[in-house]
Amino acid sequence: MFTSAFRLTRIILTVLRFRLDALIPFDKLPWYLRYTLGLLCQLGRKRAIQNRGERLRLALESLGPIFVKFGQILSTRRDLLDDDIADELAKLQDKVPAFSGKTAQAIIERDLKAPVSELFAEFSATPLASASIAQVHTATLHSGEEVVVKVIRPNIEKTIRQDIGLLYTLAHFIAKSSSDGRRLRPVEVVTDYEYTILDELDLAKEAANTGLLQRNFTDSELLYVPQVYWDYCQKNVMVMERISGIPVADIKALNAAGTNMKCLAERGVEIFFTQVFSHSFFHADMHPGNIFVDVSNPEKPKYIAIDCAIMGSLDDADKNYLARNLLAFFQRDYRLVAELHVESGWVPKETPVHAFESAIRSVCEPMFAKPLKDISFGQVLIGLFQTARRFNMEVQPQLVLLEKTLLNIEGLGRQLYPDLDLWVTAKPFLERWMHQQVGPKRLFEEVRKQAPEWAGQMPKIPNLIFSALSQASHQEERMQSHTAAIVELSKEVKKTRRGLPFRLLGLVSLGTAWLTINPEALKHLQSADMLSISLFIVGLYLLILKP
Repeated sequence: MFTSAFRLTRIILTVLRFRLDALIPFDKLPWYLRYTLGLLCQLGRKRAIQNRGERLRLALESLGPIFVKFGQILSTRRDLLDDDIADELAKLQDKVPAFSGKTAQAIIERDLKAPVSELFAEFSATPLASASIAQVHTATLHSGEEVVVKVIRPNIEKTIRQDIGLLYTLAHFIAKSSSDGRRLRPVEVVTDYEYTILDELDLAKEAANTGLLQRNFTDSELLYVPQVYWDYCQKNVMVMERISGIPVADIKALNAAGTNMKCLAERGVEIFFTQVFSHSFFHADMHPGNIFVDVSNPEKPKYIAIDCAIMGSLDDADKNYLARNLLAFFQRDYRLVAELHVESGWVPKETPVHAFESAIRSVCEPMFAKPLKDISFGQVLIGLFQTARRFNMEVQPQLVLLEKTLLNIEGLGRQLYPDLDLWVTAKPFLERWMHQQVGPKRLFEEVRKQAPEWAGQMPKIPNLIFSALSQASHQEERMQSHTAAIVELSKEVKKTRRGLPFRLLGLVSLGTAWLTINPEALKHLQSADMLSISLFIVGLYLLILKP
């Protein structure tokens, strides 16, 4: 708690220091917060920097990697930000202040257990790029391949855990403060983000992710993933092929190379939906600093993806639900959208579907009045999110990465090609995928997947048949034996009924049944001992019947 309070104090001081009051919507705050914050922000008036975007960038850099990540995400949303802020935040992609090359060399030698001179023919102590979690150095292997060496920042885990602790404190406060806060499920969202960002600190996992993504796009015309050199990969160090390409955010260079920007933007959307729906494994950190373009064939440009630390996946149920929902949006079937939300449990089961449908229509229909190319999927989500508050819709943590990535893709696509029609690009892909889920090809795939298991059971079938027939034969013999026992018991009852206390005999019969019934058989009555059940019935009969 002390650490979180200290960190919160630092955030407040950073806001004051960099005069971020210019970004606060004071007119929407309660009067007491408006005047308090206004008074406090006077302390930062002497700050020389006048550009609000630069102030925000420097503030995020000073607060550390979690806040830099936040700025990276924002930088792709030019439809939501003014140009001066977006331009400054774009500098966060690969221009975070570097740490010492000597420190990087020491980390490499510690993890790979050999001097740099033995590991590489050449190694540059000057970093090629520096990001929030790690930085990259160029090198050459003794075999001649040019590579890049990625090194985790020293002591970064401590800072991240402090920030995560603060986020948990804020999340618990939000969850307890209002029903609106509980609906957002902030604690679950922070937990999901904690898992994601801590994974970024393990470069061995990133190497494995890179290898899988590379296999998924082997010989693909859409995306190239660099080769990993496994002998040089540990938790804090990763070595991979050095790629050459134009940064996807360098629009001038792409245009100068004669790049088909429409094709490039549409391919980005296709790559995203291929990863999500075909591979169930998608790059969830696709900001411009992690994407390059191979323009060797400018009419059919090819993406190059790096930094596979943050990857996402969806199960079949989530994919099916997502595809149906998106198609319903495309087709303006608001009734189906409302029903899907109720069916999936995203809104309470008692939600009146017709009222929810009407609310969704009121948000989406005005947007569809514009040309499709001018519709922002991000704006649709924001509108729906605001509308759903009335219906207690909960945030789904498992889809946070997907939503963030989709927003990044749309922002990047519009930056490359302002006339990008995300709806038209995605709709045929989704329809094709849905058809595959219910068509004969899907049935054949399921049969193919189950074939090895079925084949493994085939040799057992004769024994299973013989065993079943034997059990049936034994069961028939036992039934005959039980029937004879019941007849004998009835005779004995008739003989002793007048000489023994009637109810005592009933209790003895019930007790005998209780002791002889196998407790496990009670769970499966079809295999219970028939004699025990018979004794139970006879005892019950004797208790009820009058002498």
